[in-house]
Amino acid sequence: MASFGAGLIDAMVGGGGLIQVPALFGLLPGQGHATLLGTNKISSVVGTSFAAYRYSKAIQVPWNAVLPATVMALFGAYAGAYVVTQISTEVLRLLLPVLLVAVALYTFVRKDLGSVHAPKYTREHERLFGALLGLAIGFYDGFFGPGTGSFLMVAFVVFFGFDFLAATAGAKMVNVACNLASLAWFAPSGHVLVGLGLVMAVFNLAGARVGAGLAIRKGAGFVRKALLLVVCLLIIKTGHDSYGPYLLKLF
Repeated sequence: MASFGAGLIDAMVGGGGLIQVPALFGLLPGQGHATLLGTNKISSVVGTSFAAYRYSKAIQVPWNAVLPATVMALFGAYAGAYVVTQISTEVLRLLLPVLLVAVALYTFVRKDLGSVHAPKYTREHERLFGALLGLAIGFYDGFFGPGTGSFLMVAFVVFFGFDFLAATAGAKMVNVACNLASLAWFAPSGHVLVGLGLVMAVFNLAGARVGAGLAIRKGAGFVRKALLLVVCLLIIKTGHDSYGPYLLKLF
């Protein structure tokens, strides 16, 4: 059930990990964190790959920016997965809810955000900035992860001038690279439950099929509303995880 919901939400606006990762941690408390994260990647990469394929068939993907971003995300995510084993993520954990609040406020205030596809840069600049975006977001996804899809969407809309559907399609392509790179780190070290991951992948794919279809049929306005909802849920979840322990100490 969690995988189906994660696939549905992730195919539209990202943030499927908000559903799937807590479900894994709650249902399998005896497993190590790395194993649960690796198992999550098996499921996610299948659903995200299908969503990417579905968008590519229905929407003109802005490959000029997306392809460099996808390639560089492979390197960024692998590097991030390595670095997270070396240093603490505590500072980023505390900063994440603040960043998400900024994303939500900006998306809410800009009513026309992502309604029109109006690229801002030349083809050369799109390739350059796409590569830099992919490297940065890929590193973040490997290093920490929550909200990666939503950050990608907003970045493509705000910095590149894409509409929400083109941004969603681009985000799916980059997300596939991030998931594959992270899985390449987790799988060889045995941090995956293959059987469970494959069962979850079937339901994640089913959810992705429904979610991508909804986004394509309903258009950019629907995606904007779904993005706001998911970002608000991410704010609540990450805020609780980041600041909850400190508040409990105070009271």
